[in-house]
Amino acid sequence: MTGRLIPLIAAAAIVVLAALSLFTVSESEYAIRTRFGGIVDATYGAGLHVKWPWDQVVKIDRRLLTVAHPMSTFLTRDDRSLLVDFSVKWRVQNPERYYEATGADEASAGDRLTSIVEGDIKSVVAGRTLLEVVTAERPALTSATLAGARSAASTLGIDLVDVRVDNIDLPDEVAAHVYEQMKEGFQKTANELRAEGDSTAKSIRAAADRQRTEIISNAQRDALTLKGAGDAQAAAIYARAGDANPEFYAFYRSMQAYERALGQSNGVLVLSPDSAFFKYMKEPGGGRH
Repeated sequence: MTGRLIPLIAAAAIVVLAALSLFTVSESEYAIRTRFGGIVDATYGAGLHVKWPWDQVVKIDRRLLTVAHPMSTFLTRDDRSLLVDFSVKWRVQNPERYYEATGADEASAGDRLTSIVEGDIKSVVAGRTLLEVVTAERPALTSATLAGARSAASTLGIDLVDVRVDNIDLPDEVAAHVYEQMKEGFQKTANELRAEGDSTAKSIRAAADRQRTEIISNAQRDALTLKGAGDAQAAAIYARAGDANPEFYAFYRSMQAYERALGQSNGVLVLSPDSAFFKYMKEPGGGRH
């Protein structure tokens, strides 16, 4: 009976020894082997590994992690209160430093990281007025926060990937004051834009009026030039016609004079009966024999 127990005990001992001496690491983990609290090795890749039975293996999540910070009160440069909540995305960058700084406790690391970020957000908010914080783009606030917080997070072996300000709220007693300030600021901007628009409109109208005057003046000048040229050409034609047939020209001009003088219903013409004006009325032939 005793002979049968010995192989079983040996097999059990081998299984226990293997369980204490072998460990696996996945793709999403870092592994640190420690001995009596001190780090022995932290360079393990994914797969099966061997250790001494008395060594301990601490596994650390290497994936991107997120921790949210509840809403807290922050003071602006003009001593106004703001309620801000934010979230932080981070991952372990240096597992040895992370283990030494936090003991590989993810909850503790998240608390320390949010405390660092909260301090930087307070510094950013404290450097701005309430109106500047409320009207600023959130990426501007987070980028200013990341600049300082990343350096502090690296001392914990952490890579601070992103800080996101989720909400910015105002206490009830502050909201009315802020909205009134924003309204005044927008009204001032609107007035400045209207004044600028009116000035631009006046300049455009003045330029258009000047251009209109120039166009009309040039058109009138051109019209008078063309009319003068036409009158001169007409006079030259009449002159040539008169030279070619003086009697017919005199007759034609007399007919035009009759039309202008006698064609008016309300006109009065006082002439002597023997006036030359009636020459072609009394003698249609113009006195030719």
